[in-house]
Order: sequence, then structure tokens, then C-alpha cells
Amino acid sequence: MPHPDFDGKTGNGHYADVLAEIDFRAGHILDAVDELGIRDDTLVIWFSDNGPEYFYPWHGTAGPWRGNYFTAWEGSLRVPFLIRWPGNIPAGKVTNEIVHVVDLLPTLGRVAGYEPPKDRIVDGVDQLDLFLGKQDKSNREGFIVYNNDDVYGYKWRNWKMHLIELENMNSEPRPLNVPRVYHLLTDPKEEYNMAEEATWVLPVMFEKIVEFQGTLIEEPPIQLGTPDPYTPPE
Repeated sequence: MPHPDFDGKTGNGHYADVLAEIDFRAGHILDAVDELGIRDDTLVIWFSDNGPEYFYPWHGTAGPWRGNYFTAWEGSLRVPFLIRWPGNIPAGKVTNEIVHVVDLLPTLGRVAGYEPPKDRIVDGVDQLDLFLGKQDKSNREGFIVYNNDDVYGYKWRNWKMHLIELENMNSEPRPLNVPRVYHLLTDPKEEYNMAEEATWVLPVMFEKIVEFQGTLIEEPPIQLGTPDPYTPPE
């Protein structure tokens, strides 16, 4: 919901009002960085945690991509990600490479001169060289798609495999007897199942799912209220 200062500001509903407010607040932060004289020493990251809301009239849009929050459609998983570090990260560069939110831990750790703890499995990968323009390819090729404790699918490069289909937040999850596979560049709406034509991608993604699930057995997720097993060095 927009702050009262922006409620009705655009005349196009709450969604547009919120966009105007986000733009204004982001500008405030960038102006403050400049006023402090730390622009060249400040790394600014701007991104969303998930795709658009489903419920009217607060729903948004994922542009050409299908889906909304809670689903495994690309519109739920793919979000804006902008990063600025003057003199280090090339300005105006655009990439379609995959970066996951968990990659920020090792990436920012390296920026700050730290390494992730070695006493646990860290899901993120260092993406700093991608950001700095030292390499064109991401250090990540894909990721597993969870909804609560259920594996809904896997995204690998420009392919997406669905194991459970959820049309929107109001619909019932539908386990699929046979996985569905979509090519995201030629079919951003994920409408044309290519499981029969692209059988070669299925073993690739299933292997990666099994590999990830193996890490959960090796190191079970920390449950709410469970003490953190990491003990900082003295």
C-alpha cells in the first residue's frame, strides 16, 4: 500500500502510486549517498524478492512472463536486479544470466574481504566477476524451485521443468504424472510443453534436484527456534 503522501498521487490506483513512491524513495537514498560523498565507494543493489501480487486490485505484471507470486512460473521467479558500483561495475550493461538471491552472501563477502563460513553448506556462488564484467557467463546455471517443502520444478539455463503446477495463488497445486518442460526464450508464457522433444534436459535437471536434496540430508535445514550451529571463532 502507498504511504498517505502518495495515495492517489498518480490517479491510476494503488499499484501505480506504489511505483511512484518506490521511484521517489530510491532517489532519496541515491541522493543521500551523493551528499555524503561516498558514491564511488558504495555498492547499491535494487531488486525484488518475488514476482507480482495476484489479488486484484493490488496485482502487478511480470511483463512477457507468465505467473505471479507463489507459483513456479517465470513471472514469479524472475525479478528486477540492478546493481551500481561506479568505477567497478560497467554502467548500462544488461545480461540475461541467472543470479540467485543466495549468491549475494559470497559475492558481497568477497567485496568486503570475507569468505563464507566453511563449517556449513553455502548454497550461494560468488558472482562478483560477472558483475565486474570480467566474465560474460554466470557461475550458476540453475536452481531448484520450492514452494514450502515441495519441489515444484527446476530451472536450468533457459529451460524450466515443472513437477507440480500451480496456476495462481487461489488454485490447487496439481502434481504432474509426467514433468512438463518449457523453453523460456521461445515460450515465455510457458504454454508449449516440450518434454517429448527435449527429453535430454530431463536427466540433467533431475540429477541436479537429487544433488540438492542430498545436501538437505547431509545438513538438514535449520528449523525455527533451533540454535544456529555456527560458532564464531574466539
